[in-house]
Amino acid sequence: MSDVAKLAGVGTMTVSRVLNGTVHVSEETRARVLGAIAKLNYLPNEIARSLREQRSRQVGIIVPNLRDPFFAICSHSVSLVAKQHAYSVIITTSDEDPQTEFVEATRMLRRHIEGLIVIPAFGKSRIGGRDFEQTPIVTLDRPVAGSSFDCVLVQNKSGARTGVRHLIDHGHRRIAFLGLSRTLFTIKGRSEGYREAMLEAGLKPTAHFVGDALPEMLTTLVTLLAGNAPPTAFFCSNNPVTRNAIHALSTLNVKVPGDIALVGFDDFEMADIIKPAVTVIRQPLELLGSSAAELLFSRIERGENTEPARRVVLPVELVIRDSCGTHDKSSTGRNAVQERSLE
Repeated sequence: MSDVAKLAGVGTMTVSRVLNGTVHVSEETRARVLGAIAKLNYLPNEIARSLREQRSRQVGIIVPNLRDPFFAICSHSVSLVAKQHAYSVIITTSDEDPQTEFVEATRMLRRHIEGLIVIPAFGKSRIGGRDFEQTPIVTLDRPVAGSSFDCVLVQNKSGARTGVRHLIDHGHRRIAFLGLSRTLFTIKGRSEGYREAMLEAGLKPTAHFVGDALPEMLTTLVTLLAGNAPPTAFFCSNNPVTRNAIHALSTLNVKVPGDIALVGFDDFEMADIIKPAVTVIRQPLELLGSSAAELLFSRIERGENTEPARRVVLPVELVIRDSCGTHDKSSTGRNAVQERSLE
C-alpha cells in the first residue's frame, strides 16, 4: 500500500479509502490510485484487513450434499446475495450426518465466518449449542427443533394436499404416497398433507417409505402393482423419489399416465421434457436461498443476535403437465396459495 501511495502521490490513508469506498475521494485522485494499483499489480491482504476490521466478510453454507439440484440451487442463490453484500461464501456438505455437520460448522467458526446458513442434516442437530450462540444462523428447508434460529420453509403440507386433490379431481381413488423418510421434516409434512386430502375425500391413505435407492423402489412398486387393489396413482414426496418412481415404472413397462398417474413434490430440470412431462408441486428454489441470505445479512448488519427468531413460509405452486392424464392447462398453479407469509 505504501508503494501504491508513493506512485500515486497520495497518503496510504487515501489508498485505503479508495479501496474501501467508505469515504469520498475526488475522481482525479481515485483515478491516480487505481492507475498505480494496476501498474503495480497490487492485491490487498484480506487476512490483514480482517484482523484490522475484526470482520472476515465471509458466511458459511452447509447442505446435506451437492448432488441434489435442490441443495445446489439454494446454495447458488445464497452466494448471489452474498456478492451483493460484498461477502464471499464457504460451502461444505454434511452428507446427512449430524456429527459431520457439527464438525464442519465448528470449522466454519474457526474461520471466523460472520454467519451461517444450514440445511440441517437428517437426525438430531448439534449446532444449537453454546458455541454457536454468538453467530447468526439461518436454517433452510428444515428447522432445528428447539432452536432460536431464523428459518425459511415452504408450504409442505398444503402443497401436498393440492397435489393429491388434483389426482382426486382426475377420478383417482387409490392413491399411494411414496416417501423418502417417515421422520424427515419436509417429508413428514407432505405425508400429513397427503393423508388429510385422502381422508377429506373419504379415501384410505396408504403411505410407503422407500428411501432413495432404485432397487428398493422397484421392489416396492412390484409388490404394490401386483396386489388385489393396486393404486391407480402415486404422489411422490420429493425429487429423488419421483425420479426413481419414473425409472422403476419404465423398467416395469407401466405406462404413465395410461396405466398409472403420478404427481411429484418439487420440480426438476427434465420434468417438462421427458415423456410424459411430470405434474409437480414446484418450490421457489431461488427465493428459498435468497430469503435465507437476506435474513442472515439483516442480522449481520444490525450487529446483534438477540431478536426473536423469524419464520418465513414461502408458497408452492401446482404445475400441471401430462403425467395425470386429461386436464385443463388453463388452471395451472391456481390451486396453490400465492402469498408469502412471515411468522
